[in-house]
Amino acid sequence: MFQHSNQHYEEVNFSTQDLRYGELISCTFYRCSFMNGSLEEITSSNCRFMECDFRGASLNGSIHKESAFENCNFKGANLYVSKFEQCKMTGSDFSGADIDGITIVEGDWSYTNLRHSRLNKQDLRGVKFYEADLSGANLEKADLRNSDLTMAVLAKANMQGADLRGSAMQGVDFKTLSIAGVRMDTDQAVLFTLSHGAKVD
Repeated sequence: MFQHSNQHYEEVNFSTQDLRYGELISCTFYRCSFMNGSLEEITSSNCRFMECDFRGASLNGSIHKESAFENCNFKGANLYVSKFEQCKMTGSDFSGADIDGITIVEGDWSYTNLRHSRLNKQDLRGVKFYEADLSGANLEKADLRNSDLTMAVLAKANMQGADLRGSAMQGVDFKTLSIAGVRMDTDQAVLFTLSHGAKVD
């Protein structure tokens, strides 16, 4: 186990290093590569990762608190039972990543690519998914209350049994998703009705 604090790394290749069980505190990483790396059960707090490459990396069991992963690439990464608490994930790509059992506590996941992600039964209350791509995602029985889904892409997402009450959904194309079994509030019902051409007085 190791601990790094208040360090700055730029364009460093960590992909061959064993980073398991390490602790990162207030570190900054810019355009660093962790591709296919071993980061199992690593913890980060108040760290910032910018344009970093996590493709194929093993991050299962990792815990991140108030860290930022901006425009990072997680394609094919293993994020099984990882936890992101109050993290900023804007612009990051999770296509093909294993996020089964992930825990997301609030935070900003705007502009992320979460196409076909399995987020069923997840507690996603208060998470910001502004303009996130959730097309084809499994959100069955997900708790999305008070989340921000403004302009999010939800085409062909499985929303059966999801709870959307209190979430912002302006700009969502309701014609591309099924709302069967979805719990909605009055404002969302109005948006749904308007999207189908009806006039609400």
